Amino acid sequence: MNRTLIPIAAFALLAACSNEPKPVPAGEQSAVAVTDAVCRPTPAGRKMTGCYLTLTAGADDRLLSIATPVAGRVEIHESKIESNMMMMRELKEGLPLPARQVVELKPGGNHIMLLAVENPLVAGQTVPLTLTFASAPPVVVQAAVGQPKTTEDDVYAAH
Repeated sequence: MNRTLIPIAAFALLAACSNEPKPVPAGEQSAVAVTDAVCRPTPAGRKMTGCYLTLTAGADDRLLSIATPVAGRVEIHESKIESNMMMMRELKEGLPLPARQVVELKPGGNHIMLLAVENPLVAGQTVPLTLTFASAPPVVVQAAVGQPKTTEDDVYAAH
């Protein structure tokens, strides 16, 4: 009986040491909760658009990257006013997620940019987004294609 348990224990140990990230579908328990995912439709001829969502990490973490099959490239962007102009830049080191704090990616603020969009995104469709974090397992969400909710405090970013 011990001879049978040794290979099983060795296999379990190797599986636990795997560096391969395993996506956690939205709705299942994960270290980062993702809600309200939406991507703007792309007007005819336009190859980029913005996506927005809300993140809440259980522990300090960092959103490192996003992947989707609908775009050639995806970037995490920061928008802010500099010299009375709205400026946008990529957050190359990712987006910090303080523990148990709601982090909104929204128009006029931090957001996701889909670049080199292969086919137009049309309202009513969904876009699969795989979010990769520094510590938490990846999370896969289906972002609705439509207009994001905005408030009077949001600065409209035309993208």
